[in-house]
Amino acid sequence: MKKISCLILLVVLISCNKKKYTEVVEVPLPSAQEKITVGMPDDVKAEDGSFQLEKLPYGYDALSPNLSALTLEMHYSKHYLTYTNNLNKAIVGTPLENLTIEEVLSKLDVNDAAIRNNAGGYYNHSLYWKCMAPKAGGQPKDSLASAMIKDFGSFENFSTLFKEEATKQFGSGWTWLIVDRAGKLQVTNTQNQDNPLMRNALMPGKPILALDVWEHAYYLDYQYKRKNYIDAFFNVINWKQVGENYDAAVKK
Repeated sequence: MKKISCLILLVVLISCNKKKYTEVVEVPLPSAQEKITVGMPDDVKAEDGSFQLEKLPYGYDALSPNLSALTLEMHYSKHYLTYTNNLNKAIVGTPLENLTIEEVLSKLDVNDAAIRNNAGGYYNHSLYWKCMAPKAGGQPKDSLASAMIKDFGSFENFSTLFKEEATKQFGSGWTWLIVDRAGKLQVTNTQNQDNPLMRNALMPGKPILALDVWEHAYYLDYQYKRKNYIDAFFNVINWKQVGENYDAAVKK
């Protein structure tokens, strides 16, 4: 197999004579034919603590070609794992340690960046995984379908609004379908790892569908083309689960 090489320029400081010199070395890169191997979701474990990883309900390759195995593995085993471990460390010895994640989000001090960012990161991603499934997409059914017609006029209107909100979200953040406090469906955005359960939410409510629009969620597959990622997300939305989320939200 033919190898590709690149030249990397290394600048090394020699402390003994305080002179700088450059050294050119060859670093082999994998060829296009070489496969990048990924692990298994079940192999990823959080450190001991109040919260553990939500089990990924499908393999890393199950959402391809809409989301690649490499993107999902990186997202789940690196970003999500880090939020989980950091959340557990941040709440040790605090009154939040033995609460549910929803209770943590509703009670946390939004000025405490460590708890706010990591609790949000844990909850947001836990919901995001469940909102997707292989061989999914299409449209919602039953009570959620009726609610969309009532609150948006049609599924198409909802889809257009959701995609527009996700596309225009500036920087890192999330786009949500929520049930607001009046029981109505709403589409809203939040910055960074905030979500509508937090006390600082501009539009508070119960999230039932989450879309991660941080660059790490799509950049390996779509680069700067966030709109393409958003369109692909609609191919894998698990409307059965989102419908169950809706039914649970309106019953409370």
